[in-house]
Amino acid sequence: MVDIYIIDLFIIGLLLLVVTLLSGWISRLPLSFALIYLLVGILLGPYGFKLIQLRREGVFNAELLERLTEFVVIISVFSCGLKIVRPLKIGAWDITARLIGFLMPISIFGLAIVGKVFLGMDWGGAILLGAILAPTDPVLASEVQLTDVNDQDELRFGLTSEGGLNDALAFPFVYFGLYALKDKNWENWFKQWVAVDLIWAIAAAIAMGILVAKAIVWIDKKIQRQRPADALMEDFIAFGTIFVTYSLTEFVNGYGFLAVFVAGLIFQRSYRNSEKSLAKLEFIERVEKLLEIGTILVLGSILLFKPMLNYATQSLLVIALLFFVIRPVGAWISTIGKPSGHRHHRKMHPGTRWLFGWFGIRGVGSLYYLAYAYGNGLKNSLGEQIGWITYTTIVVSVIVHGISATPLMSWYERNLSPENRNASPPATVKEFE
Repeated sequence: MVDIYIIDLFIIGLLLLVVTLLSGWISRLPLSFALIYLLVGILLGPYGFKLIQLRREGVFNAELLERLTEFVVIISVFSCGLKIVRPLKIGAWDITARLIGFLMPISIFGLAIVGKVFLGMDWGGAILLGAILAPTDPVLASEVQLTDVNDQDELRFGLTSEGGLNDALAFPFVYFGLYALKDKNWENWFKQWVAVDLIWAIAAAIAMGILVAKAIVWIDKKIQRQRPADALMEDFIAFGTIFVTYSLTEFVNGYGFLAVFVAGLIFQRSYRNSEKSLAKLEFIERVEKLLEIGTILVLGSILLFKPMLNYATQSLLVIALLFFVIRPVGAWISTIGKPSGHRHHRKMHPGTRWLFGWFGIRGVGSLYYLAYAYGNGLKNSLGEQIGWITYTTIVVSVIVHGISATPLMSWYERNLSPENRNASPPATVKEFE
């Protein structure tokens, strides 16, 4: 009898060959690679060949899902940081500040109100639902993010920086929801939450991201002057930076995701040789794509039709309000008065503002927060409710955002971005300084 592991390897290898060889055709279709991986994952799960099983005797292995998604997210947020070359000044990051400072809280509390008013949750569960589903995904949103370090498009920059940051900055609200589930008397833990989980964890993450990345780059440069590293091994400096930054930040109770994103920004700016940074970015992106395949395959394999149908009404309500009301309205509010970033256009085009609202792709980050919540007190009927709403929301996001990303970005490039370029030269890094 052939080992299931060998069969898994064969199918994954075959999948890699097919999507790679046909990528030229697939990329032109209103079809995302993630949707293909999801369908294959369903075929490999309990309704197909039963080759991937995270449920043993009805028990879901949340820890495995948490570790897998955690690994994928830290690779992805570092990649986001590597792509961004804008100076670290407030004016250059105006759109990011708006999306993180306004849009994310609007999304969290908008979803919390839906959970409280329409789904019958208490405030702890409702805020936890909002924190799980509010972050946009840095893994599945590659089609709408920055393509490389030379891409200065404002829409792509905003979505990239938002995806890199909000997977970390939703964490305080995840903790808030978990604390509220364990103790409904907020006075017992609210001050500690503000001091430790809000202020300290964010500050420590930023500091560690800067210090660790600078220290590693300094050591790298010193050693390279004496004896350069092997060319085949040099790309692993980036992975070493990711793992060391993340672990040291977690040691001091900071947010590792945020620290790794900051480390990516510092890493990008620390080498005068842009080719070196580009090579590391390309290597990281290839690994990220491979991890994306594994994660979406796992997501497809854990879907069960009956519980999804049981919570279908609630899920569709959350999806409809999130995709068509909360995120778009929040994005519109967040970009009120936003300059276009080009000399001859004072305000951001309404079409661009609506695209910010539409491209709120949910994915691996939400899976991580859900798995983390399962391991830290989320259980019973509330756990089932939040879990299946989350799974269904991610699946619908993979489908509708995946199908719409290519045509909408093509429309954007034809009708909005070229208008700006024809009216004036594209914004450069110096223009933001």
